[in-house]
Amino acid sequence: MKIPASHPRRASLGQRHALEKGLKIGIVTPTGMIAFGRGEAFDYLLGEKTSACAKQACQAGAALLLLSKKPVLSVNGNATMLCAKDAIKLAKITGAQIEANVFYPPVKKRRQLIARHFENFGKKILGKNAAKKITGLSSNRGMVEERGIFSADTVLVMIEDGDRTQALRKNGKKIIAIDLNPKSRTAQSAHVTIVDNVVRALPEIARQAHKLRNTNTEELEKIVSAFDNWKNLEESLALIKKRA
Repeated sequence: MKIPASHPRRASLGQRHALEKGLKIGIVTPTGMIAFGRGEAFDYLLGEKTSACAKQACQAGAALLLLSKKPVLSVNGNATMLCAKDAIKLAKITGAQIEANVFYPPVKKRRQLIARHFENFGKKILGKNAAKKITGLSSNRGMVEERGIFSADTVLVMIEDGDRTQALRKNGKKIIAIDLNPKSRTAQSAHVTIVDNVVRALPEIARQAHKLRNTNTEELEKIVSAFDNWKNLEESLALIKKRA
């Protein structure tokens, strides 16, 4: 039976094909494909749509990015293949930089491939000259650019490993995370966690940021301070349990 174009399954297949292409050209790793499979299961339990609590988290994340002086969007191979254009749009609205950050080898080559992929869309990003290390991480995942993640006050991470998210927070960064698993270390460690598929979350954050772009600092701070991430995570978990 042919899947209708509007059906969530069609969207999921499109994402899988994009990652398979990334695997062939070296941007995505086999581990990234496994992570996508886990994410698909959680997305199915979330109804493959953005929940009300995820939209609230997107608004808080957008407000936090707009308040930040040095925001950075951290992208890995999966995020690059799934939503490079959306990351570029969000960066433009919020004034954020984009930095390629990967762990699985070949690290240097993958950073270069990710940067080239963004350049195909007319955007130069950071990540090729990662010479600074995040305190608390001994692996290659700790290597970042000095003018990017190293000096950022806010970092948006997507499809991220928990140890790195925890290290970034311990280094004084405000963390916005996009993670389909509300019980993951990344989700639990972030200041703002958006429990949603990255292909829906990034455009929603961009929409919220566009709405808030002329909002004064005091109002933006009210949005951030009123957001309760623990409540958000519990509501997201309740949605998953309801559909499990």
